[in-house]
Amino acid sequence: MKLTPVPKITNINSDDFLNNYMKPCKPVILEDFADPNSPAFTKWNYDYFKEIAGDILVNVYGNETQSHDKVASEPIAKTAFSDYLDLIASKSTDHRLFLFNLLNIKPELKNDIQYKDITKGKILKWLPFVFFGGEGSVTRNHVDIDMSHVFMIQFQGIKKIWLFPWEQSDLLYKLPYNFHSVVNLKEADYEKYPGTEYLNGYEVIIKPGETLYIPSGWWHYIQYETQGYSVSVRALPSSALQKWRGFKNLFITRHFDNAMRIIFKEKWFHYKIKTAHERAEKAINEIHNHGFCEDENVDYFIF
Repeated sequence: MKLTPVPKITNINSDDFLNNYMKPCKPVILEDFADPNSPAFTKWNYDYFKEIAGDILVNVYGNETQSHDKVASEPIAKTAFSDYLDLIASKSTDHRLFLFNLLNIKPELKNDIQYKDITKGKILKWLPFVFFGGEGSVTRNHVDIDMSHVFMIQFQGIKKIWLFPWEQSDLLYKLPYNFHSVVNLKEADYEKYPGTEYLNGYEVIIKPGETLYIPSGWWHYIQYETQGYSVSVRALPSSALQKWRGFKNLFITRHFDNAMRIIFKEKWFHYKIKTAHERAEKAINEIHNHGFCEDENVDYFIF
């Protein structure tokens, strides 16, 4: 597996961003996307969150290694938001909050976030999410089901993120009819999952004040180097193909998969695992035979 640092840019205008990054789907760190004078950088902290929303019950998520056959992991506990914040502030833990929309529960907080919309109005300003995690927690390697573009603004703590283009889905052992892969990238087993040895992706270290642009359809494996939180804002997919994939995922694929899991139970999961390995083997053979893969689902060169 080869990982390359993501470039950092500042002071880019909308036309250059759209033409050089969004349309060709290239990840980048935007150093001045978020306004450093935003109240969120000065007012927000755990004590403030506990004061305004500490009694709200939240679903807590943990290690996802046992949830490969599910579109989304099941929560492992429910607790008061204040207790969760005390936990991640006091020790390392794999506990995290997934799609806990504090900004919808307390909509006045949206006014505390100020950023430059360099997409010419494509960002869905009404749909921000806050993600919290403890030091050592991870989010499994996945693509977002709606295929949106994501702008991840880091407010507290440090995250390490590995990114891979959609075209490398087969090498990542993407489960058919799902939106995540079965490989634990942090402890990649090249004997069990030989396709991962041919991956060519990016590594990002994102710090407070920085924003990571994750293009539509890109895989992301998120690791909390420290406890902290970020806010993600989204933009709708750009191309007709990306829009179709997002629509199909939301309204067809996930419902079909749920029905098949109910009908065939473990047999359906074993079929998907078998198919993922067969697709990876085919991709590896293409690389060995041609130096690059000619399959329509993958596009990479041997290195």
